[in-house]
Amino acid sequence: METKLAIIVRSTEIDVNGHVNNAKYLEYLEWGREEWYEACELSYETFGDLGVQTVTVNININYRKECKQGEHLTVSCRPEKIGNSSYVLGQEIRNQQGELCADALVTSVTMDSTTRKSREAPAALRAYFA
Repeated sequence: METKLAIIVRSTEIDVNGHVNNAKYLEYLEWGREEWYEACELSYETFGDLGVQTVTVNININYRKECKQGEHLTVSCRPEKIGNSSYVLGQEIRNQQGELCADALVTSVTMDSTTRKSREAPAALRAYFA
């Protein structure tokens, strides 16, 4: 399942170079992942009921095109691959012309809520990687 989240670049997201600050792209990606989790009905509460939390362990991002104030962007998120406890979500940020502004592979790990150690990804999550 792929989700798409529409956002508008705000003035507070612009740096001294007149474009979106690089750290804001990471925030946009996080918003996109939250949209994906919600669409998959994998809320914090759902993971909590399963005794699991997710932790981001790696983000590999490519900045392709600058974004400016007032631009309408779309942040997409889709499952890429899953291992025993780790999984990768692929994400893109595109402008209103459909141009790729950034793309990223985000690796997360499922961990046991009690022991704080990695643990096998639950079936509820695995189902989206089939």
